[in-house]
Amino acid sequence: MGRGLFPDEMISSAYEIDYEAFYAKGYRGIIYDIDNTLVLPDAPADERAAALFERLHGIGFQAIVLSNNKGPRVSSFAEGVNGGYVAGGGKPLPRGYRQAMKQMGTDPEHTLFVGDQIFTDVWGANACGLYTILTRPFTRREEIQIILKRILEWPILALYKATHRREQ
Repeated sequence: MGRGLFPDEMISSAYEIDYEAFYAKGYRGIIYDIDNTLVLPDAPADERAAALFERLHGIGFQAIVLSNNKGPRVSSFAEGVNGGYVAGGGKPLPRGYRQAMKQMGTDPEHTLFVGDQIFTDVWGANACGLYTILTRPFTRREEIQIILKRILEWPILALYKATHRREQ
């Protein structure tokens, strides 16, 4: 499992993950970040996200969104994908991740986390013992505080990539 700030895996998009393989390995729950992971920032749930959640349910997964955003934005998105949600999640603190697992009836050993930020998504999920998948953000047009975090992510991503290449 990833530790600290390093994800277990990096992938271009949440839509490219081999979910069937993870299900075969025993994973039963998936926690997603919303903005820049499933859709553009502040965008509503779209057909692609809804189809993903439908596919996941068909495989047998529980799926939920965890966001630091407020209730109306998060509940509206969750309704659009027919999934559960935790709003005001307080990432990277463990509270929101634990609440999401409780809603899904899963534990860290059987839960994946998929998100686009190291300092909120990955760090918090790793602290809870989840398998973490870091995706590329859809856009670089973000609020200034997120842009600053992205700049701090660069050396971590470079180290991860260098280490990952040596392991292969």
